[in-house]
Amino acid sequence: MFIKAHRQLSPALDFTRQEYLSIQAGLLSSYIQPEGQGQPLLFIHSINAAASSYEMRPLALHYAGKRPVYVLDLPGYGFSERSRRTYNPTLFTHAISDFVDHVIKQPVDAVALSLSCEFLGFAALARPSMFRSLAFISPTGFSHSPMPGGNQGIHDLLSFPLWSQGLYNALVSRGSLRYFLQMSFSGPVDEGLVAYAYETSHQPGARYAPLSFVSGQLFTPLIRPQVYERLKQPGLILFDEDPNIRFDAIPEHLQRHSNWQAARISGTRGLPHWEKLTETVTQLEAFWEGAALAAAPATAGSRSGTTWSGHDAS
Repeated sequence: MFIKAHRQLSPALDFTRQEYLSIQAGLLSSYIQPEGQGQPLLFIHSINAAASSYEMRPLALHYAGKRPVYVLDLPGYGFSERSRRTYNPTLFTHAISDFVDHVIKQPVDAVALSLSCEFLGFAALARPSMFRSLAFISPTGFSHSPMPGGNQGIHDLLSFPLWSQGLYNALVSRGSLRYFLQMSFSGPVDEGLVAYAYETSHQPGARYAPLSFVSGQLFTPLIRPQVYERLKQPGLILFDEDPNIRFDAIPEHLQRHSNWQAARISGTRGLPHWEKLTETVTQLEAFWEGAALAAAPATAGSRSGTTWSGHDAS
């Protein structure tokens, strides 16, 4: 069921915007640029206090017109439903899988950022035929020290009506947003990203999903053994330094799973596609070429995935 949108928020991208009503995830908004050849690309933004599809803007613009591009606003963000409800990994997983099943309707090469890599992993595990390849940028879940699970008490405290909005407003002030975004840039923070983060975080209902994030309820502590290690699709990890995430478990993961690769985009701090777009695209292109070969019918024996351990893309 498609619905025409009427909301006071600037679009994150100058693409066609379409809304789909998911029975399991509510109203989902997306940006679509259908022109181009080849497998559709699905880009999924991160989860934070002021997340948005604007985070995926450099990659979306780069591939617009070259391949069909879809950029999804996750529940609680952008033009998607921001109602007061339970925000958990299941909700975000349903949003991704429903969107691919009912809007794109064909297998995708998916790219997710940070915590959303976990939700993409869940979706790809549940619907393997709809995800040809998985590219994870600065993903959570590849540290030997897993993120803690959710704390309902902290969530209830942060959500208390008398102060929840005030707490959230302090978290998304211009100064606070600039400070946290600057942590993810080696060089100057992108001003457009700061401006859009402020705009999207000052919409009705903007605090509900972030409160679940801050209280830890969106993390899956054992995401690597429960999901990442069970995925059969080609997987790519793009990473370098990150102020919030460690990647010390990547070498072990690569040694045990030949369908995974990793490339270090040196000189970045969590958003390599913003500061080193060319290097990021180069790694993605090589990965997708390999994924296409792996998906093709075998002619003379099978082809195994290539493992890159400690590869530096700079």
